[in-house]
Amino acid sequence: MTYYTHQANEFFANTVNVKMDNIYNRFLPLIPSGGHVLDAGCGSGRDALFFAKQHFEVTAFDASAELVKKAQAYTNMPIGHRRFEDVSEQAVYDAIWTCASLLHVEDQDWSKVLNALTNALKPQGVWYMSFKLGTGSRWKDGRFFRDHNESTLESHLAYRDDLVLVKTW
Repeated sequence: MTYYTHQANEFFANTVNVKMDNIYNRFLPLIPSGGHVLDAGCGSGRDALFFAKQHFEVTAFDASAELVKKAQAYTNMPIGHRRFEDVSEQAVYDAIWTCASLLHVEDQDWSKVLNALTNALKPQGVWYMSFKLGTGSRWKDGRFFRDHNESTLESHLAYRDDLVLVKTW
């Protein structure tokens, strides 16, 4: 978390204007009109604001207090300060958006995080996850990264029979 505390300005500037239309166009049709989206690890707030402008109910949070402040200022929305493990809601969200955020979950925390977020998702809900393409893990600039390809992602999700991997790209 230290990286995002010290690099919040740079991270915000580098991510807030990234065009996500291609991914939004794949994700949004899967969510019921006006559905409730959880933006978990929202960073700059870019995606939370986009979903709100599309008339979805949005709950967003980030583990970095500095990024929470920046996201609140940018979106004019309430942004929570919590970690994935702190999610305790049960079957609340129609969709979960974890864009380049789960890739920082270390192996020993994966099942706890996956369980917390899966429990927060409504039955038949959809969940977007993105990772860097690869098969290993590494530390870079004080941040942990877990890479995945289709088969490693399937193996990391396999123990949850209530999750179905529908599309990968």
